[in-house]
Amino acid sequence: MIYTVTLNPSIDYIVFLDDYHTGKLNRSTATAKFAGGKGINVSRVLNTLNVPSVALGFIGGFPGRFVQTQLETSGIPTQFTEVDEDTRINIKLKSDDETEINAPGPHITQHHFQDLLNRIAQTTENDIVVLAGSVPSSLPQSTYAEIAKVVEQTGARLVVDAEKGLMEGILPYHPLLIKPNQHELEEMFHTQITTDQEVIHYATKLLHKGAQTVLVSLGGDGAIYVDQHCAYKILAPKGTVVNTVGAGDSTVAGMLAGLSLSLSIEAQLELAIAAGSATAFNDDLAEREAIQSLQSSVSVTPLNKEG
Repeated sequence: MIYTVTLNPSIDYIVFLDDYHTGKLNRSTATAKFAGGKGINVSRVLNTLNVPSVALGFIGGFPGRFVQTQLETSGIPTQFTEVDEDTRINIKLKSDDETEINAPGPHITQHHFQDLLNRIAQTTENDIVVLAGSVPSSLPQSTYAEIAKVVEQTGARLVVDAEKGLMEGILPYHPLLIKPNQHELEEMFHTQITTDQEVIHYATKLLHKGAQTVLVSLGGDGAIYVDQHCAYKILAPKGTVVNTVGAGDSTVAGMLAGLSLSLSIEAQLELAIAAGSATAFNDDLAEREAIQSLQSSVSVTPLNKEG
């Protein structure tokens, strides 16, 4: 089973406007509400691809109940830990530009965190645990490392998509996959990257630090995959980008779906980038038909792995 962990989930309240004016009355043309958070996004896209997963994390109050109900109604099982304060509501204003207002989220106590660790401690070597997104301010930056330690003890495999400080802390636990973007990779090594070979060079350094595989997302330019034996450049399909939220999470979901279906690494990468692109070209997360139609437009090319 795949378990996704979202430490700070949300209701994403999407507001569409023809034209947004600061300091004035604005009238929306449409609104929508979704269960949000990076791990939850991974579960939603896995569900779209008919791959089961269980959503873990912290929820509270009526927004938390909305998140749980929306996931379970769509067929995604949950094992959330309930906290005392409300799950956050994030606002996404979509007009000529996209503006996001993210709330801080509820306070998480050590008791709540221990309950989450106890749930993760029930995983086995047949499971995958996905850590994605930020850590609430009430939890220490060592939170990911503490979870990774439990995952290592159970024998489950670990996948991580998070910012530099969180990702670096889990490398000693040999995650199956990490997915930094180019900017995060540059931050990790205090450098500027301008070529594919430089991406491979620094991704290989992450392998030396403990990662088993690295997928570096390059935005519209696709991604580069590196493991101990090979490297690939994956070119994304061309299309009009209308939504950047969740594209990276969809890429992770596509990769995990390909792994669960025992596809070749090339086919996994094809599915991953198709899923990420399908979200980028859509108002919400990727739809199955769109992913399938884009797969044939994804190019996966072996690269010479040096450095």
